[in-house]
Amino acid sequence: MKAYKNIFILLFALTVLSGCDKGLDLAPKDQVSDPYFWKTSDDFQLATNDFYFSLQEAPQYIDRNSDIAFGGSPDEVSNGSFLVPANYNIWDDSYEFIRSINYLLMKAEESDLEEEIDRWVGEALFFRAYNYWRLVKQFGGVPKITIVLDVTSPELYTAKSTQAEIIDFIIEDLDKALSKLPLQSEIASDDMGRVSRGAALALKSRVALFQGTWSKYRNEGNWQSYIDKAIDASTQLINSGEYDLFTEKGDDSYKYLFILEGDDSREVILARRYYIQRVHHNWTRELWFNAMIPTKNMADLYLSTDGLPITKSSLFQGYNTLTSEFENRDPRMGMTFIVPGSSIFFEGGIWQPTFPGFTGTNATQTGYMLRKFLGENLDAAQFRSDYDLKEFRLGEVLLILAEALYEKNGSISDADLDKTINRLRTRVNMPKLTNTFVTSNGLNMLDEIRRERTVELAFEGFRRDDLRRWKTAETVLTQSLRGIKFVGTEYQSRYPDLKPGTDITVDEAGFIVTDPASARKFVSPKNYLYPLPSQQVQLSNGTLVQNEGWN
Repeated sequence: MKAYKNIFILLFALTVLSGCDKGLDLAPKDQVSDPYFWKTSDDFQLATNDFYFSLQEAPQYIDRNSDIAFGGSPDEVSNGSFLVPANYNIWDDSYEFIRSINYLLMKAEESDLEEEIDRWVGEALFFRAYNYWRLVKQFGGVPKITIVLDVTSPELYTAKSTQAEIIDFIIEDLDKALSKLPLQSEIASDDMGRVSRGAALALKSRVALFQGTWSKYRNEGNWQSYIDKAIDASTQLINSGEYDLFTEKGDDSYKYLFILEGDDSREVILARRYYIQRVHHNWTRELWFNAMIPTKNMADLYLSTDGLPITKSSLFQGYNTLTSEFENRDPRMGMTFIVPGSSIFFEGGIWQPTFPGFTGTNATQTGYMLRKFLGENLDAAQFRSDYDLKEFRLGEVLLILAEALYEKNGSISDADLDKTINRLRTRVNMPKLTNTFVTSNGLNMLDEIRRERTVELAFEGFRRDDLRRWKTAETVLTQSLRGIKFVGTEYQSRYPDLKPGTDITVDEAGFIVTDPASARKFVSPKNYLYPLPSQQVQLSNGTLVQNEGWN
């Protein structure tokens, strides 16, 4: 069970900010007043609590801007209609957090508390790195601000650092944080959910892999050093023994990891925390109404139970019935997609068999429905999901190590596959990936490593960034988004009033097309980065240069 003393539900900072009215008090009411604060370690801990609100909230339809998900209507990023916004929440929010973090770090330097506040300095350094990570992966190079700005600061007009410089700064902050942060096992139960040394290593490995592969596939120098950093950080985390895969629910563990049963498990490194009747989200209900739906592009990635792609496996049962393509497949498919006819929806205290609908406000235009993240309790059904959203987990780190090892050497040993990918496969009773298997079946090891990453991390928000760093987005993201095979299948007989060409669009093979290739655009190099907010460019007096291709 989650402990109820938690940084996300105790809004101490708001109390401090509001102050107390005791006679003539001229201390400012809209900020922490220095004469009364920064005196104890508890003050610094209190200040760090606010930084946790920068962690990712409910997924907000992540992956709808990729090839594996559709959101009910064409995505403006994917169809090329996206315009340069005046402002971005991610820009404003990240720099607001960075300013607060810089202020804490400044007060820490002025303080004589020294080792007493090391942990809170470590948390601040982690969150500065985290917020710069949010910026750099979206915009590339951004201004690097390490001091507290006010309206007269000349640093308001700081030019962009390069993407590599920001990545280096992130890694520098994380390296400083590592010695100050506790191990996961050293965090008291009442403080469960706070940043650990493992969180810093997980972020470092994620950031380093991103930059290493980004640079490698653009023929930029020094990519090897980032890959080495990814290998080192992920290896340290894995070898620490602090984390393990969630297996407490047996064969269904992958499904339960992402909802309440997986909270506080040893797989979770850091999460955005939620509590029923205190802090909750509505992600289960949003997904019930098909806010984010899988595509055939994603469905086809799941291997058959013999470890082969469906194009090579004799076990693949085709598309003729509602459930045939789910048979003899990687169990993660049935724990990520709703298998038609399975009992999912919780209404009136009864689990209801669920079938896709193609019309109405809650229609699934692809014919697929998402199972992952659906809470299995009445609270989730009533708009009050309280399961945590896992920001960092061991499964991702295992995949980072496998990919980084292959990218460094152009090969990976069976022993390293057993330490990484095969641990994930064992959890779901899938055959191990080996070099002999890949060679004898005419497969490509890099493709299989990337497949495993996409399957394991599906709908957790990684897909578009992965395609960008691999520099395959210009090919993958311009392809049609398709759904189930409708023509000549049980779907057509079950929904006889649904007319191809009138009610739905299908391709020559009878598969539903929700977003044709003709409507999808990805211009290189423009779309590999998002544009800077136009208002920031205008206010910079010419020091901020817009990203290439954006006007």
